[in-house]
Amino acid sequence: MDVRRADERYPGGDPEAGIESRHAFSFGPHYDPDNLRFGALLACNEERLAPGAGFDEHPHSHTEIVTWVVEGELTHRDSTGHETVVRAGDVQRLSSAGGVRHVERNDASAPLVFVQMWLAPREPGGDPAYEVVRGIADSTPYAVPEAGAMLHVRRLSPGERTAVPDGAYVYVHVVRGRLRLGDRELGPGDAARVTDAEGVEAVAVTGAEALVWEMARA
Repeated sequence: MDVRRADERYPGGDPEAGIESRHAFSFGPHYDPDNLRFGALLACNEERLAPGAGFDEHPHSHTEIVTWVVEGELTHRDSTGHETVVRAGDVQRLSSAGGVRHVERNDASAPLVFVQMWLAPREPGGDPAYEVVRGIADSTPYAVPEAGAMLHVRRLSPGERTAVPDGAYVYVHVVRGRLRLGDRELGPGDAARVTDAEGVEAVAVTGAEALVWEMARA
């Protein structure tokens, strides 16, 4: 188990423009050849956008982009004609496939916080696709078969226990609260990378919310 703390994330974004980013993996000027990916996961970015701030139109390709809104509202527009508002508890996925352009903004009057995760597809190319699952229920898995991955959203009460999926690669990101994973305690923004996970249990120290990726070998 490899635990990475919130304060180890690479800083990014443009604070003067109301954009604050924290990257868990090698990103942009923070190049680290030993931290390029874990399983299919290429990025796990914590993003904070002030009201009116956002990312202007930019391209993506050959990436499965999964977004979890923590608080606020995320306005999404893309070159395939989708325009949606994603709210806390929604899971958004953009399969960029052979290429797509999109805009992400905070058009609301309150701050926006979201976690965005990028996964490598098993096969490149194809046509872009988009979907939003509204208010996903606790423990309901969300499959990303193109990347051989499954997302589990866990919301735990203090003292509640949950099994971590067995798998070749398991990535646990703590959104809020504190939990104990094995003999390690994790807080907000902390993450654990577990290889060949088997019989791992998470226990909530406080009320907690976590995103758990279960990933197969490539």
